[in-house]
Amino acid sequence: MYQDDDPVETSEWLDALESLIEQEGVDRAKYILERLSQRASRDGTELPYAITTPFRNTIASVRESRMPGDLFMERRIRSLIRWNAMAMVVRAGKRPGDLGGHISSFSSAATLYDVGFNYFFHGGDEKRESDLVYFQGHSAPGIYARSFLEGRFDEEQLDSYREESDGSGLSSYPHPWLMPDYWQFPTVSMGLGPMQAIYQAHVMKYLDSRELIDKGERKVWCFVGDGECDEPETLGSISKAGRENLDNLIFVVNCNLQRLDGPVRGNGKIIQELEGIFRGAGWNVLKVVWGRMWDPLFAKDKDGIMQRVMDEVCDGELQNFKSNGAAYTRKNFFGRYPELASLVENLSDDDINKLNRGGHDPYKVYAAYHHAVHNNNGKPTVILAHTIKGYGFGGAGEAQNTTHSLKKLDINELKSFRDRFAVPLKDDELEAVPYYRPDADSPEMVYMKKRRQDLGGPLPSRRKDCQPLQIPELSIFKSLLDGSDGRAISTTMAFVRLLTALTKDKRIGKRIVPIVPDEARTFGMEGMFRQLGIYTSEGQKYVPQDREQIMYYKEDKKGQILEEGINEDGSMAAWMACATSYSTNDFPLIPFYAFYSMFGFQRVGDLAWASGDIQARGFLIGGTAGRTTLNGEGLQHQDGHSHILAQTIPNCVAYDPTYGYEMAVVIHDGMKRMFERNENVFYYVTMMNENYEQPAMPEGVEDGIIKGMYKLESLETKGKKKSPRVQLLGSGAILNEVRAGAELLKEDFGIASDVWSVTSFNELTRDGQHVERWNRLHPEDKPKVPYITQCLEKQQGPVVSSTDYMRLYSEQVRAFVPGTYLTLGTDGFGRSDTREKLRSFFEVDRYHVVVAALTALVRDGEVKQDQVLEAMRKYGIDRNKSNPVQS
Repeated sequence: MYQDDDPVETSEWLDALESLIEQEGVDRAKYILERLSQRASRDGTELPYAITTPFRNTIASVRESRMPGDLFMERRIRSLIRWNAMAMVVRAGKRPGDLGGHISSFSSAATLYDVGFNYFFHGGDEKRESDLVYFQGHSAPGIYARSFLEGRFDEEQLDSYREESDGSGLSSYPHPWLMPDYWQFPTVSMGLGPMQAIYQAHVMKYLDSRELIDKGERKVWCFVGDGECDEPETLGSISKAGRENLDNLIFVVNCNLQRLDGPVRGNGKIIQELEGIFRGAGWNVLKVVWGRMWDPLFAKDKDGIMQRVMDEVCDGELQNFKSNGAAYTRKNFFGRYPELASLVENLSDDDINKLNRGGHDPYKVYAAYHHAVHNNNGKPTVILAHTIKGYGFGGAGEAQNTTHSLKKLDINELKSFRDRFAVPLKDDELEAVPYYRPDADSPEMVYMKKRRQDLGGPLPSRRKDCQPLQIPELSIFKSLLDGSDGRAISTTMAFVRLLTALTKDKRIGKRIVPIVPDEARTFGMEGMFRQLGIYTSEGQKYVPQDREQIMYYKEDKKGQILEEGINEDGSMAAWMACATSYSTNDFPLIPFYAFYSMFGFQRVGDLAWASGDIQARGFLIGGTAGRTTLNGEGLQHQDGHSHILAQTIPNCVAYDPTYGYEMAVVIHDGMKRMFERNENVFYYVTMMNENYEQPAMPEGVEDGIIKGMYKLESLETKGKKKSPRVQLLGSGAILNEVRAGAELLKEDFGIASDVWSVTSFNELTRDGQHVERWNRLHPEDKPKVPYITQCLEKQQGPVVSSTDYMRLYSEQVRAFVPGTYLTLGTDGFGRSDTREKLRSFFEVDRYHVVVAALTALVRDGEVKQDQVLEAMRKYGIDRNKSNPVQS
């Protein structure tokens, strides 16, 4: 450390700085210090740069915006909310099933929410849309408790907390699917809320830049736990918020210093760590460390000794100070230095206990929120609020490692909680843990409702539907319906043509949002660069390297394409924001997110599940789909299971079209369902990069395409009155192999066949399961017949399916297929090679289709076993080679 050789000169510099601050303010002082720093750096001086500030409030007490409301009234209301939140969880724990819940997270964040509800969270009115608030999932009981006081819920509903099966209960966490009029965003899968919030703010600015909506003063608020920041998704996209100047975004990090089982950073300081991370990403950082009870001590601390101790202690010690009480704090915090001990020698233990943390002081919280909302420097803001997990529960759970699991209180703990928050309940009432709501005309209720009325209305609140869009007729895709006229193109190129046609439509063209994580050129989408532009918040500040080319890289502040970099999670979050714009903005968008199918559902499965919960409406497009369609790539690129993953999401409608006209019919029907009929589904559609001739659409197949299968062609044999026959099912990339196999069966073995294009085994399965359930519950009625059974039951011969996915994909319809059924699929790890060799390796090519068909006919007694052996010899199939699953 540098030795001060001239203390007098040092004192003069410090006096000069103090005088500058007093006479001209901190902003002028900041400017002078920045200029001095620049001047010193010019000569190579190494300055002690720091990305963190001392462990104290960012906003000095003399610069705080004053809270205008009635502090004591708000504290009474907040206390009632605390009580009802606790009562709801404790009562749930007493019912059969021990449903329980979580109350410690909300207890630490109650003031953070309360100040927001009273002064900042706008509910929307005729002039503007509402603010968007991502509530921390474990705080749900507190949000319900506030709504109960507002009269939005009754006691019966609170007592149905976590009892959702009959459709009337309150969901355990924020789930829009279960409470579609209330919750806007699913957040309890930790890390997903913060990422969604960032991209929600991003899409809000995107729409504003394109002059499709006016974002005005709307804010996106996101409440996060400090332990939640360990999730990679929480902090993974904060640099985007800084880079895109998302000044409509506010994070509030509840720094209660505790994860689910113990300290977040027991040996360090999570607030300081997060300050450095966010400031380095270009955010405004506001620390709300200490409440106003500390202000007199800081004013008396002329030598900075208390600040020194603040900077020295670690989070584990800070928890101990609250957990172990005033005597412990006096000895181990204030007793570190004699000078500091003297500052509190006149304070009683009760005075020391009242030294509050910033996140529990409404004045400090208000000052931070006010600064965040009115700061106009173009940056997002994060508020790091110091709180206590389990606040208010005393020895039962305040600052205890076990506090996250707190859900039951004994009678003495209930009395202590009641007394601490002055809840007007008598001792003999406490055993039942009753709810408490004052009369509607009480001062508390009048005050509370007035605050919300001034802010536009209740929150949370969700818009379920919007005005339907007018979707163009199917003929808009005429070029796909008519086929490729003998030219070989991929369904990827067909998709690009489809998307181009939609963006040119006068009714919905501006609502189409193409989204790519990266490699738009891989999907043949580079033609859209110049036509639509790639959105950026600052426009294009450079001349692109390929400017002389027709399809040069064009960035534009009004660009229509969202290109989110090599970032599947971020792209998916952007898609979710667009896919829920009908609800959040009352402006429906039709987003198409195109990605490598292997890096789509597999990587963003949690977000895909949340998309179902959030009732997203849009299209996920899985590119280069199938395990054998992607030439030259390998194990981690080749997708053989994305449709199986898609099937796990109840409202995800998945299709694997082979031809452009199938894709056109599927997407057209999807737009009708989602944007004309307001159905809460979203689509996963796969496309391939393999080039082959795209036929014209046969007449009358649209209904079959949507239901999941239709008869594409029949191959008859010559010269035989009744030859053996087989039903061949093909899907996606392998349908053409199935068609070729049908030709071989006809020419080499005299076997007739019907070839079926299966666009969705998933939809066939859901239909079959629905029919099966209906029949089981309606035994007195005429049984219904699954669609796939209707298609196959009157056909001759066994059924063989071959797909570019795991056998499970087509196996799921086995219960609904009449007669013998054999399946081929690409189980096992992918590998690099040509399509022909891969299809032979995974045993899904035309030759294995023939062998499987003959095997099925042998089982049905239609042909001799010798023909199977003949086919294997004829086509060079080695029956002793390793199983692909084990290779």
